[in-house]
Amino acid sequence: MSEEVTRDFSGGDLQGIHARFDSMNARFDSVDGRLEGLDGRLTALEDKVDRRLQETRPIWEQVLAKLESLEMETRKGFRKLERQMGQLAVDVIEVRGYQQDLEKRVDKIEDERAQRS
Repeated sequence: MSEEVTRDFSGGDLQGIHARFDSMNARFDSVDGRLEGLDGRLTALEDKVDRRLQETRPIWEQVLAKLESLEMETRKGFRKLERQMGQLAVDVIEVRGYQQDLEKRVDKIEDERAQRS
């Protein structure tokens, strides 16, 4: 075992190892360059999104304000409609009462005429 540890490396072995390290360094440099490119693109995209958000924020604020106003108007309209429907129900009941009274009076008149004939 000690022979394996202390074995003398030939110059060719070291050159192969150096070549492999140089190849790995080149690959790492390539990956690093690609990552820097992606980082630059991502930063540009983030900046673009931030600008668009700043441009559209006032529009969204206006839309939200209009929606809130529309919601308030709708609620007010429904309350008014609810009151009107309540009044309509009262009016229908009153008309039915008058109709029943008139039907009784007509029945009474018809009965009197029938008795006279």
